[in-house]
Amino acid sequence: MRANFAKAAATGDEAPLYFYSHLFLSHPETRQMFPVSMAHQRDRLFAALGDVVARVDDLDSLVPILQQLGRDHRKFGTLAAHYPAVGASLLATLEHFDDQWSPELAKDWTEAYTLVAEVMIAAADEATEQPAWWEADVVGHERRTIDVAVLRVRPRVRYDYLPGQSVSLESDLRPRLWRYYSPANAPRPDGVLDLHVKARDGGPVSSALVRRVGVGDVLRLGPPMGHLALDPESDRDLLLVAGGLGLAPLKAMVDQVARVGPTRRVDLFVGFRTEDQIYDRPDLARLQEENPWLTVTYAVSEDKLSSLEHGDVGDVVLRQGPWTSREVCVAGPAPMVEDTVGRLLQHGVPPQRMSSEVFAPSRPGPSVDGEVTE
Repeated sequence: MRANFAKAAATGDEAPLYFYSHLFLSHPETRQMFPVSMAHQRDRLFAALGDVVARVDDLDSLVPILQQLGRDHRKFGTLAAHYPAVGASLLATLEHFDDQWSPELAKDWTEAYTLVAEVMIAAADEATEQPAWWEADVVGHERRTIDVAVLRVRPRVRYDYLPGQSVSLESDLRPRLWRYYSPANAPRPDGVLDLHVKARDGGPVSSALVRRVGVGDVLRLGPPMGHLALDPESDRDLLLVAGGLGLAPLKAMVDQVARVGPTRRVDLFVGFRTEDQIYDRPDLARLQEENPWLTVTYAVSEDKLSSLEHGDVGDVVLRQGPWTSREVCVAGPAPMVEDTVGRLLQHGVPPQRMSSEVFAPSRPGPSVDGEVTE
């Protein structure tokens, strides 16, 4: 199955184009579930399928992820009847791009897809008592840099999430284009979520949120997703390492410790290329002043004139260890996350006490590994 999928994936845009053409021609009623422009959509399915195929023999980790996806897909209007249509188009695509397609391979794919669909449908059915999405009012919009804004949104009804999780978001300015962002605060009594957004080149949603959305606008939020979270059974001291807007979920964890505890030592490292990109410095200074257990350290990798710590944030973290007794969370761009996690594992941090999240502009949504984009 992996080899077969790799053949389709190697064709670039051809396989997604074939898939969606097959789906929309054979089941035209599904077209309304997708954006008018498919330019930012085409690779989503195959990216997600690649992640599922990579875990197809590890059901213990795959099933919870599929359950999250099943609940999340309710916001698209997905029904149980849509899954066979998608499955038929998937098999047609995989067969089209593999000259060694066989009845045995078709059987394996059918069984695997049936399992995926059953898990997602069951999770969606169990979630029918909660909304498919939540309307939220924009109550604050602050431009921090030329391309970064902090939005404050208040859901109209109760919205539960865990610090570190991600929230999908849709605006009337970009209908049916959902993008994922992590709240930068723990749940609080007024229900407001702080969202850190960077306008990305070619990012239709992020650009609209930074430059066009304002106070009084209404956004829609999907159910929270993701696996980046503090161990509720642990009171270990924390090491939090952020790159860029990966700061948001880690700041939410700091807020969680401040609000509900348990009290423990927290070291937060935040990496940017240059000092003028540090968009949240005043609020982090406030947090550090109010909470003596918190230390915030900045690292700049390409700013020789800055008086801050120089180097990749992973380098700076290792220079100030040891960290082997800590619970560790890492969030940021893929190269930074991979480098930092690798260094800390070599340093001796046990993998079971390390969690990470990739924030990357290449995909409009979280992969099964929790990748968060735009």
